Amino acid sequence: MNLKSLLASGVVVLLMSSLPIAAFGESYGAAGAKSMSDKSFTLEQMLRFAIEDEYLARGEYQKIIETYGSRKPYSNIVKAEERHISWLEPLFTKYGFALPADKGMESAVLPATYQETFPIGVTAEINNIAMYERFLKQELPSDVKDVFIRLRDASKNHLAAFQKFQTRFQ
Repeated sequence: MNLKSLLASGVVVLLMSSLPIAAFGESYGAAGAKSMSDKSFTLEQMLRFAIEDEYLARGEYQKIIETYGSRKPYSNIVKAEERHISWLEPLFTKYGFALPADKGMESAVLPATYQETFPIGVTAEINNIAMYERFLKQELPSDVKDVFIRLRDASKNHLAAFQKFQTRFQ
């Protein structure tokens, strides 16, 4: 292999490593739920996509805090993501499913400026709400349904916060 080919291979590997979500494909979190063409999911799939999406949100917000400091709304919302994960974890135990690995920090995408974080937050919350809306159209055990409703409603609050901050920086 010549130097030019070696450098080109290195650039491809480097570029791929800078796109962490691509490492998980479109089968992780809300993106995974959205990519499934089936109209129905198993309970295990719904719980997996739900907790993965909460991991993703927490990882994203932790990276933003690490880079730009503990500022609102992230300082509040990251704590909420912790609660959301804690609501989902007991359901995995109750229904006998393995808890997926937390890959949220690995997949966090950090924009160049603090202002650019808000459109990402808006999109993430819209996708999260859509995922829960889709799940809630299915037959669910009452405890799972209650958690999904709380998670969807929390995402609506997060969406409003991101939209408010996005407006401030426009």
